[in-house]
Formats: sequence, C-alpha cells, structure tokens
Amino acid sequence: MSHSAGLADYRAALTTPGARGPVLTSLLARLPVAMIGLAMLFYVQRATGSFATAGLVSAAALVGVAVGSVLQGRIIDRVGPTWPLLITTALFSAMIVTAVLCVENAAAAPVLIAVGFGVGLTEPMIGSASRAMWTYLVPAGPVRNAAYAYEAISMEVFFILGPAMSGLLVAAPWGGTGVVAGAVCMITGAVGFALTPTIRARRPERGAPAGKLLGMIARPGVQTVALASFGFGVTIGFIEVAAPAAATAAGHAPVGGLLLGLWSISSVAFGLLYGVRPWPRPMALRLPVLLGGFALLVALLAIPTSLIGLGVAMFVAGTLVTPQATAHSAAIDQVAPPSGATEAFAWVITAVTLGLALGQSVSGQLVEHVSIWSAYLVGAVAGVLIAGLVYLRRSTIPEPSPAADEVALAA
Repeated sequence: MSHSAGLADYRAALTTPGARGPVLTSLLARLPVAMIGLAMLFYVQRATGSFATAGLVSAAALVGVAVGSVLQGRIIDRVGPTWPLLITTALFSAMIVTAVLCVENAAAAPVLIAVGFGVGLTEPMIGSASRAMWTYLVPAGPVRNAAYAYEAISMEVFFILGPAMSGLLVAAPWGGTGVVAGAVCMITGAVGFALTPTIRARRPERGAPAGKLLGMIARPGVQTVALASFGFGVTIGFIEVAAPAAATAAGHAPVGGLLLGLWSISSVAFGLLYGVRPWPRPMALRLPVLLGGFALLVALLAIPTSLIGLGVAMFVAGTLVTPQATAHSAAIDQVAPPSGATEAFAWVITAVTLGLALGQSVSGQLVEHVSIWSAYLVGAVAGVLIAGLVYLRRSTIPEPSPAADEVALAA
C-alpha cells in the first residue's frame, strides 16, 4: 500500500468494533512465541547435559513451525479459523505433554528431535490468523497499514520478552518450568482467540483456491515477498549467533541478551515512526531497499572493538527490523487475494523461520572456525545479494491503482 499510517490510525485500528477480543487474546497467545523453543533448548540441555542434542531439538522445532504455519494457513483459508485453531491447540497440548514425559524419562536423542518437530508443527499460528483478520475487519488504506504495523511491532516486543522470560525461568527448580509456562500461556490465548465472536464469525472468502499443491506460493508476487522475508531471516540469524558470541568472548556472556535487546528496542521505536511515513513509497522498491539498507547497517557491526561500540551499532541496525516486517505484511495485501491471505502470510513466517535457521547455522560455523566479525560481514553480503534478487523481481509486486484505493477506502 502506498498510504502512510498516522498515530490516529493506530488508535482507529485497535478500537475497531470487534477488534478488542482478538487483539487481547492474540497478545496472550503470541507472548511466548519466542519463548517455547528457547525454553525447550534449556530444558533438554539441563536434562541431558548436551548442548548438541538440545540444539538439534530446537532446530527441529523451528522446522516444524515452518511446515506447520503453511499447512495451518491453508486450512484456515479453506474452512475458517476457529476449528483449525482449536484442533491444532489440542494437538499442541498433547505434544507438550509428550515432550515433558520424553525428557523426564531420558528418551533417546532421535525421539526428542522428533517430539521437538511435533511441538513446532502444532504450535497454533495465531500470528497468521491475527494478521489476516485485518483484511476483513478494516478497509484498505492507512488504518489497515497501521494494523499491520501494530502486528509487526507487537511481535518484536514478544521477541524481547520471550527470551527474557526463558532466561528467568531457567533458574527455576524444575527445568521444564519455562516450557510449561509458555505452553499454558499460548494455549489459553489461542483458545480465547479462536472463540471470540469476530473470529468465529469469519467465513472463508469466496474463490478460495482448492486442490493446488503449491497454493499461494505459486504466485510470483508471494514468491518475491517470501524471498525478501527469507533474506530478512538469514541476516538476522547471523547476528543472533555472532552478537552473543562476541559477548562471551569478551568475558561477559550475559551481555549477549542485552545486545539483542538493544536491537529490538530501536526496532520498535523506529517502527512506530516508520509506519507514519514509510519509504520508498512503491512497495516494489520498498522491499529490496529496506533489506539492502538493513544488510549494509549490519556490516557496521564488524567495526567496533568493544561491547559498548557493538551495542551502539546494534541499536542503529535495529532501526530497520520492524519496517521490514511491516512491509512484508502490507505487500501480501498487494500480491495475494483475501481468499488466500492467511496462507500467503504463513509463507512469510515460513521463509523467515528457514532464513533464521540457515543464518544461525552458517554463523555458528564462522564464529567457531573463522572469526566473529566474519559472521557480520557474510550476513551483510547475504542480505545485499538477496535484496538484489528481490529488486530484479520487482515487477511481480504491482502497485494498487488510485481508483482501487478509493473504492477500498469507501468500502
């Protein structure tokens, strides 16, 4: 969308009739979204004494989320959100119980990895359903853009709070406390969200595609947005390993979490301002410019020789995190029909998740065998290259016509 969103539009979106229930319950459901995997990692490591096994279980959970988000999104677009979310939440509850039993009974590593995949696969994708809700709750234009910005900003806040809560709960007497606390929060919020009148009233859009194996990802525009999201995830993945490694190497391991917190704080603060006046205006240029600019800022992280300098660089680079997430949400509106909005956005989540997994794995190898600063530079180069590919595909992101915008705003 080419419209900007003023602060009044944020208020208008969040006070839209029917929005309050889903907004509040989705907050509860998504609060532990960055907590479950990390808490599982701590739990498995504490029980097995092996970081290697714990890392594989956490990675399996990420892959499960990547697969589950698309499957759930496709089903929700076909039949509506309530029953798929309730069934998925029930399955997730069962997988959490299974995971705890397996860990407590010292199950073999392959079993724990399979259970980790199951936990990720069945996590209720409230983020996709919540984002898709705005396509029929508010008209296209500044208010909807503000709603998308809110979704991106709230997720960034959760990515600050989730790891922090996991870090606190890891000191609890029982190692599984963080896993169970996060799961209870997610389950309660997901059930509440699915049963709100607004979500229960949603019916599938007419013309929902059926029977196509590739679904929304077959659309060139969705592929381009997913590519931009993948580049976003890859670049962040490099930093999520390298920054804590830098803190550990300096003898101040706890500072690693603080560095990532600085990154997130600037992301949220600048994200609010960016939503008021997004740039570049054409979405076809916005996606590659934001990703390329972010990658160049990440290259600055290789310069500082102290943790204070690294913190400043992280704060600066973080300014372009939330603007990208907001742009991905807005771009989906332009490339996917309402009948496939949930699945299309699920592909964005899948692309980011796979990008994170790739970035983290390569960054770990570079930190271990080359140097920490090399991880920053390789992450930056990867981001720039993928931004270039997104730019070459810019023709797949059509701009809405002014006439279409006027009709949407009048609706």
